[in-house]
Amino acid sequence: MSELAAGLVWLRRDLRLDDHAALARAMHECAKVWCVFVFDRDILEGLPRHDKRVSFIYEAVQAVDRALAEHAQAAGVHGVRLLVQHGQARQVVCELAQTLRVQAVYANHDDEPDALARDDHVRGALAHAGVAWRTCKDHVIFERSEVLTQAGQPFSVFTPYKNAWLKQLRPAHMAAHAFGPAERLAPVPKALAQSTACPALADMGFDRVDLAAIHVRTGSAGAMALLDDFMPRLAQYAKARDYPAVKGPSYLSAHLRFGTVSIRELLRRAWPGHHGGDAGASTWLSELVWRDFYHQILHHHPRVAKQAFKPAYDRIQWAKGATAKTWFAAWCEGRTGYPLVDAAMHQLNQTGYMHNRLRMVVASFLCKDLGLDWRWGEAYFAAQLLDFDLAANNGGWQWASSSGCDAQPYFRIFNPVSQSEKFDPKGAFIRRYLPQLARLPDAALHAPWLARPVDLAAAGVTLGRDYPAPIVDHAEARAATLARYAVVKKVA
Repeated sequence: MSELAAGLVWLRRDLRLDDHAALARAMHECAKVWCVFVFDRDILEGLPRHDKRVSFIYEAVQAVDRALAEHAQAAGVHGVRLLVQHGQARQVVCELAQTLRVQAVYANHDDEPDALARDDHVRGALAHAGVAWRTCKDHVIFERSEVLTQAGQPFSVFTPYKNAWLKQLRPAHMAAHAFGPAERLAPVPKALAQSTACPALADMGFDRVDLAAIHVRTGSAGAMALLDDFMPRLAQYAKARDYPAVKGPSYLSAHLRFGTVSIRELLRRAWPGHHGGDAGASTWLSELVWRDFYHQILHHHPRVAKQAFKPAYDRIQWAKGATAKTWFAAWCEGRTGYPLVDAAMHQLNQTGYMHNRLRMVVASFLCKDLGLDWRWGEAYFAAQLLDFDLAANNGGWQWASSSGCDAQPYFRIFNPVSQSEKFDPKGAFIRRYLPQLARLPDAALHAPWLARPVDLAAAGVTLGRDYPAPIVDHAEARAATLARYAVVKKVA
């Protein structure tokens, strides 16, 4: 029997109906349930009109709207849809809760610092209005302080965290949250029909991005199609994931970020293979555990959003001034003269996605070849990545710069040429994003400045005109980096 007369479910980074913790709880506890999504001005302000993420979210919101109506109609309830608002979420949700006269607002946890501040405000405002605030874990398998060392402290090294994570895992952690009785979905009140209709993108100041043109599938249906496509390739994942020209990854990162697929669904897919000793499934499972790991790092050490996890690494003197800015612009625009780095940046700028191996390569290049602050690169990725997630992005950049928890040693510096030769040996990825180099022989493609003049001429490539010469010498940059990191040598 339901406990409350009515509840409101606030969707945020969980844009689906299936296996949704907060929605399942609300439908179990409330006789009537509405769902709302807010295009939050506090988040959207300052984003470019052509932001790919806004279009991804918009299509996911429309998919949720359709799914709600379909579930309700199947149960004989008409007039149900997703309530959609464009405004300041911390204000809109409280006002809507009072207008609907609900007894509780339900939401899934979001542990990013800005989100926590927003939710604290909402909790207080709802309490003042006599409305309960009920939240659930949904975005990760283990959160906050659920996995700790034997001494009761948060882990800062991945492998022991992973071992503890696996030891603690039970079937209940993988179980899906049942949708609940659809007849409890409440129709939109007539008085709110117009004010809660989904606004047009243009009315919110954004242009629609044709995501299909860059091969991005949206909504829960898109996520499940990608997952089904990935499962036959899972056994090869451990090796295939390192080659950017190969269809190796799952391509589900944006769907995990915005919750169009449940993390529990992915764990249920990975677990049988891992349990059976399949290397591909075990490697993929480790990537899912890394995701939990970085989220618990952000929870316990929120300072990492702006500072190095290892405080000594904030003593590093990064390059500054006009030259540093020029180099950064070249890195952002894919004009460094190192083909694998430049191709990776073109992939990011064109599609909003970058292959994981290449994220490590370009991050190492920025910090350890150009000597630029990792926070510059982190901010650029945050603006460009369709799958941008603060915890994972910050963790990855601090790993590459050696300033983070369980990061690569400061003296490990990726050679962009050898990485290119090893992981794109035939140059298929480079040719896709740097077509001006397409006619170079494979052997010359990874370091065009070392190519024979006859090969450059035959390929129609003039360095400095068709493609830039390297902006730095890797060997010299490596020596400079070792000197720069000397300030942390004793504590690294």
